[in-house]
Amino acid sequence: MPIQAKLCWLHLQSPQPEAMAAFYARAYGLKVEQRDAVLACHGAGRALHVSAGDANRLHYALYGFTEETCWQAFLARGASALSLELPDLAGIPSGARSCVDPDGHRMVFAPPGKPVGAGTTPAMTALPPAVNQHFALRTTRIEDMLAFYCGQLGFHLSDRVLDNEGRLRACFLRTDSLHHSLALFGAPVTCFDHQSFESPAWSDLKDWADHMSRERIEIVWGVGRHGPGNDVFFMVRDPDGNLAEISSEIEVCDEARPAGVWPHEERTLNLWGKAIMRS
Repeated sequence: MPIQAKLCWLHLQSPQPEAMAAFYARAYGLKVEQRDAVLACHGAGRALHVSAGDANRLHYALYGFTEETCWQAFLARGASALSLELPDLAGIPSGARSCVDPDGHRMVFAPPGKPVGAGTTPAMTALPPAVNQHFALRTTRIEDMLAFYCGQLGFHLSDRVLDNEGRLRACFLRTDSLHHSLALFGAPVTCFDHQSFESPAWSDLKDWADHMSRERIEIVWGVGRHGPGNDVFFMVRDPDGNLAEISSEIEVCDEARPAGVWPHEERTLNLWGKAIMRS
């Protein structure tokens, strides 16, 4: 069984944090609050934190648990990787644990019963619902990253993408029944790739796309349908060049679902047409 945690928010670094926060507020209808050195962007069910730093860099990702038995099982499994050390992370619930993956990304896990979540702040404009759902990283050491997340932390492999020589080029990992809360893409560089907000019905994508048009935000990929996950999506780019996604109808996985295998080709990433290939 997956660890049964949900993505609560991401904290990105940027050399232009004000521009980044303003973009996400405009694109995703979020309210921006200054919290010391952090710009916290919040809306109903979705959130992003931004602070000064290098571009295309994930400062940390926060997952939250709701069931005590799942939290205790996670602590027991990840004991060798998890730490109480939470350097420079303000606003994290007490009792949280963190770890650093092979590429140096920090993951934070919060216990149940703590005030974790994107909040209930109404969106600044009347928009369809969308909640934090997954994110993706590019990596030069994808096998090590897969072994860490699945072997040490207990994420489950939903699908993997192999090239003609059988080498792993991408993989999709889940922490609950939804197809993936983390995707890993083999690439020539190590960096943040994208985050995704999930909307309940894919017909909502029309309203989200109309909103992007009104804000003069260009859709750079989509509307399309991913192979792994089967979700309908489109993506825009933020001021640092990171991709940001709205998706819908991502696959709900049965606990006994075997890991799938997909070929390394454009059609895997977009069954309907062109794709952004990371390698």
